[in-house]
Amino acid sequence: MVESKPKSKPRDYTPRKITQQRLANIALHHLERYASSAENLRRVLERRVYKAAPHHDDLDVDQAKDWIDALIRRYVEAGLLDDLVYAETRARSLMSRGNSERLIRMKLYEKGVAADTIDAALTALEQDTQDPELFAAVKLARRRRLGPFGDASTRAANRDKHLAAMARAGFSYDMAQRVIDAEDAEALEEALCKYT
Repeated sequence: MVESKPKSKPRDYTPRKITQQRLANIALHHLERYASSAENLRRVLERRVYKAAPHHDDLDVDQAKDWIDALIRRYVEAGLLDDLVYAETRARSLMSRGNSERLIRMKLYEKGVAADTIDAALTALEQDTQDPELFAAVKLARRRRLGPFGDASTRAANRDKHLAAMARAGFSYDMAQRVIDAEDAEALEEALCKYT
């Protein structure tokens, strides 16, 4: 029997004090690593403030929120934060991974993107790809080996499972049926070529 090492106690961690400059540094570091909406960046910064607040009695949370608001405004005006660009880029990425419009809408909403900005991003997808929903459904089917992309010998037996997988991914029954019941993968690829 192999002896496991005794677990070490986690060290006491005290977050650094939040200052206006520290918030700006955290924000810039976050934006260097991740694309973000304005609201998502606000949430990231507020989490840092709330983590530090119990450890620093002199930290005024309301003042820190004012600093965050000013920082977000400054970054939006400077063009570092642009929700529409973020939403379009994220929507395009999600669609290419096989996410349905419904799922894309939900994920953007979770990141704090406004409904009208989400609508504009989804409209931009339609300019890139005439039928983005079909494109995403085919991408998902190909990636997960569903319908005509799966094993031909078990295709009929797995039809309901494949339809359910498409439904869980947010596709309508009609779209799922169109992809899963396609004659073969080449037929779907040809349908995509008409739209791209």
